[in-house]
Amino acid sequence: MKTTRLSQILRAAGIAAAITFSLAVSVQAQTLKVIHNFTGKGDGGSPSGGVIFDSAGNFYGATYAGGTSTDCTGGCGVAYRFSPTATGGWKETALFSFSHLAGAPPIGNLLRTSKGDVLGVTVTGSFGGGLVYELAPTSSVPWQESYALIFNSTTEGAIPVDGLVADSAGNLYGVASEGGNLSGCSNNGCGVVYELSPTSSGWKETTLYTFSGGADGSIPEGHLILDAAGNLYGTTAYGGSLSGHCAPLGCGTVFELSRGSSGTWTETVIHTFLGPDGYIPLSSLVMDAAGNLYGTTFDGGNHCPSAGCGVVFKLAPASSGQWQETVLHNFTGNSDGADPNSGLAIDSAGVLYGTTPYGGIATDCGGTGCGVIFKLTPATGGGFTFTRLHAFTGGADGSEVPTVNNDNAPLVFGSDGNLYGTTPAGGTLGQGVVFRIAP
Repeated sequence: MKTTRLSQILRAAGIAAAITFSLAVSVQAQTLKVIHNFTGKGDGGSPSGGVIFDSAGNFYGATYAGGTSTDCTGGCGVAYRFSPTATGGWKETALFSFSHLAGAPPIGNLLRTSKGDVLGVTVTGSFGGGLVYELAPTSSVPWQESYALIFNSTTEGAIPVDGLVADSAGNLYGVASEGGNLSGCSNNGCGVVYELSPTSSGWKETTLYTFSGGADGSIPEGHLILDAAGNLYGTTAYGGSLSGHCAPLGCGTVFELSRGSSGTWTETVIHTFLGPDGYIPLSSLVMDAAGNLYGTTFDGGNHCPSAGCGVVFKLAPASSGQWQETVLHNFTGNSDGADPNSGLAIDSAGVLYGTTPYGGIATDCGGTGCGVIFKLTPATGGGFTFTRLHAFTGGADGSEVPTVNNDNAPLVFGSDGNLYGTTPAGGTLGQGVVFRIAP
């Protein structure tokens, strides 16, 4: 199934999810429009995250393969931009081709600053632990690359797996899935949360929190989000409760980091997954106007033998300071999808949109299904109604089945009200696509 380091852990533990069971799913036929078929060459291949828009209607992303470098088999990836054309189409520009020596491949979502720079992360770098890169616009391409942070695989963290979030002061926050406390998590470290602060000479890195691998969680995966008060929220794939259903690694957590008056940060675990309510959250969270959090877990729930096929969950804050979890949907592995590994999009009415890498049409993609696009609509009287918007076929429309480490490629709304996203595989050349679909 997944081709990441996490899949190797799962297979070793014998808990890979089976694709079984059935569920009646509401299907809303929506026309998916492929904007671009990646070729695996100069334009990139196998997009490794979602896209982000600027105020002019351009969108940006990165691919795990392709590009002009010969350092990596199949290319080391590119950062790209698509610009709307006068005829209603899109023009792609490959802004930068990555190389192994300079850090590659790029992974996760990009962040665009107010001055037009683009920042992202790569899984390897000069010291092998990955890096945070910054691309500055030039009058032509390639854009100018510089390094905001080079991870050294030790206490400051290693292997960043998703992008960054910025506060109003221009500070950046991110997670690294390894490093930190090197005595934990098979001596690789259990990951860290870090901050990059702008200075006159570049960026200053501060480690805000080091995970222990116990009740506080281990291996943070999705990018962080900020609330209006400046608190950070994220997920860890493992840790939490190390006994019972998820022994010995733990089922994962949702955590909050709050800055105190002295400037120090305190971690609070606001939810510990136990298996039936979710297992292995790989994605980022979204927050609605009322302060509720929403996310997905790759496994868990009450369908599919052994590990479950994953869930969509909600966490609601209570006056007592506790958070109440509600499972909004249990995936069955059939037409509704399976094993969501990307975050959600949310509109002003509280409707949630997401994707799964498996399930859909059972006969496609080797019998697992190629994934789906779904929405969850708040129902009168409570609860949510699940609707499948599209089932990928693995052909020209793309395939969500992971071929690279693309754990978090959430959908995003464009200024036209449509949803935009990427698939890591499928398309006319099998290198993935950028697509648009009406919500």
